[in-house]
Amino acid sequence: MDLVTVIIPYYKKKKYIAKTIKSVIVQSYKNIEIIIIYDNETDAELNYIKKLKILDSRIKLIVNNKNIGAGKSRNRGIQIAKGKYISFLDSDDLWKKDKLKKQLRIMKRKNLSITHTSYEIIEKNNKIIGYRAARTFDNVDSLMRSCDIGLSTVVIKKSILKKSDCFSSMKTKEDFVFWLKLLSKNFKIYGIQIYLTKWRKLNNSLSSSVLQRLLDGFTIYNKYLKMNFVKSIYYLFLLSINSIIKKIV
Repeated sequence: MDLVTVIIPYYKKKKYIAKTIKSVIVQSYKNIEIIIIYDNETDAELNYIKKLKILDSRIKLIVNNKNIGAGKSRNRGIQIAKGKYISFLDSDDLWKKDKLKKQLRIMKRKNLSITHTSYEIIEKNNKIIGYRAARTFDNVDSLMRSCDIGLSTVVIKKSILKKSDCFSSMKTKEDFVFWLKLLSKNFKIYGIQIYLTKWRKLNNSLSSSVLQRLLDGFTIYNKYLKMNFVKSIYYLFLLSINSIIKKIV
């Protein structure tokens, strides 16, 4: 049974982190290591996280010297990960019990390097308020109009990761850059159409900041994809429209 590393950055999610960790601990797939990267600006919640660490011997805790953001925190986790596979989970999201077992079974059967799954959207009290179905992405063009990959659903073979394939330091959409980099290297991101994750939508999260998302979206197209100003604005417009449609549907 191959080892799977689960990387969880932690930043001010005390209300949810215990349930998040529990959803990993109770996975039917048992050969895992859990790396929590504490990224708060202060140590105010560190003792609480240390108490959660005691719950399971598979948990490792990394404490950042200062707040560096979710992207760079995940990079730290990748660097020390021992697993053949790496999975990501935000500190307020939840996994269903057979998430890793079912996802890895499909990956091995089809010889896949990167997969993501469909997910349920929940609110602060765990009520389901929406659904997102996973689809397969074959190239950069298939993804760059809309980031339709749930970070907390992804499992990836560590062997395909290089230093240049890490998360960016942007405040939002740092995962979008990661997926685009992988697609540009001709890796397919396979969509598993099973609902195995619960993604929590919170209005006070960084991803809910419209201005920040617009700035980071422009940066992706202009800096990372090397588009000129006009083309960057065009794709930013498409990205924004698709984001609005996803909120409505």
